[in-house]
Amino acid sequence: MKKICLFIVCVFLFAPFIIVNAESSSTSTKETTINSDTSNESICTNDECINTKKSSEEEESDGILTDGKSAILIEASTGKVLYEKNAHDRYAPASMTKIMSMILIMEEIEKGNLKWDEMLVTSEQAASMGGSQIFLQPNEKMSVKDLFKAVAIGSANDATVVFAERIAGTEAKFVEMMNDKAKELGLKDTNFKNAVGLDEANHYSSAYDMALMAQELVKHEKIFEYTTIYEDYLRQNTDNKFWLVNTNKLIKTYEGADGLKTGYTKEAGYCLTATANKNNMRLIGTIMGASDSKSRNSNMATLLDYGYNSYEMQVEVKKGEVISRKKLDKAKNEIIEIVPKEDASVLIERGEEKKSLNYEIKLDKIKLPIKKGNKIGTLKLKEGNKVISTVDLTVKKDVEKASILELYKRSIKSILKGAY
Repeated sequence: MKKICLFIVCVFLFAPFIIVNAESSSTSTKETTINSDTSNESICTNDECINTKKSSEEEESDGILTDGKSAILIEASTGKVLYEKNAHDRYAPASMTKIMSMILIMEEIEKGNLKWDEMLVTSEQAASMGGSQIFLQPNEKMSVKDLFKAVAIGSANDATVVFAERIAGTEAKFVEMMNDKAKELGLKDTNFKNAVGLDEANHYSSAYDMALMAQELVKHEKIFEYTTIYEDYLRQNTDNKFWLVNTNKLIKTYEGADGLKTGYTKEAGYCLTATANKNNMRLIGTIMGASDSKSRNSNMATLLDYGYNSYEMQVEVKKGEVISRKKLDKAKNEIIEIVPKEDASVLIERGEEKKSLNYEIKLDKIKLPIKKGNKIGTLKLKEGNKVISTVDLTVKKDVEKASILELYKRSIKSILKGAY
């Protein structure tokens, strides 16, 4: 009994010391673990530490795009992406919105619904537009040609709304057409609320979608007659002569640059969708959200340089090259020459071995007359049995119907020939 009592007393006397030592041991272990991590960081050599830091910086800046929230570079004929950064992120597109507006305008002109010499009347609404403008007055008349210059060269909001109202009745209806066209092109990160690009809730696009819009716009080759103009005048020989200067300075400073559309708003920052054509290759680049116009332009030049330095086109059949001839008995000129509307080519990396290519052509049922540019068939470019690309075919020059007299003469000649 005495032994039991003695044990209990000992427990009460020494227990606090045992607990304190246990906590101290635990704390010591935790500190050792932390010191172990720190020790791992500190044992790297100077070179290793520098390399770790450099790797982190490379993730932030790849040496191509140094300014801008997002960017993309594609090859126009194939749509192949050569470079991208946050390309599907949605941002305010500013006046790059007008790329879609110009697509719809060009379509209306090519359908014959608009004529280049048609005079359009400015509404009160169009005249009231802010931002970039040519200061159209209510009821002022201006030709489609001059209004299109104002949009393509000077990014004029008032001129754009004149077109919107002429084509769709109201800007709101025109915006519906823009969004319908976006869906038709498969654009998943684009929604328009106006035709000009002013900041507005739920008005957005992405670098990728903008590049695809540009790819669609450049199919209308007439566009380059306007986007390559650096300066021009409107209302010449009047007291209201207006000087237009292209907002895209690259057409003057970058070899091969021939478009396409700049943009700036407070929300969007400085934006640019540019296109250049050299070495048998058209590139399209988009930069969104740059900090200033100078940085935006220099970054775009770097982006285009990257594309041209890294890739090239292997051209199998050139645009306009005669690849076949066909006899049409009812044509004014019986033999028609068939040509591709675009280069039949494939994109390869520089230094890559040239590909072994072949092609096959398929003609549609041909109806006379045929205008140069009208699709009459397709050319399939192939590597072995794999189809790489498809190019539309057309005629080298317009093909007219033969007159009844001409057909009669041919019949007589054919009969006489058969008699011998």
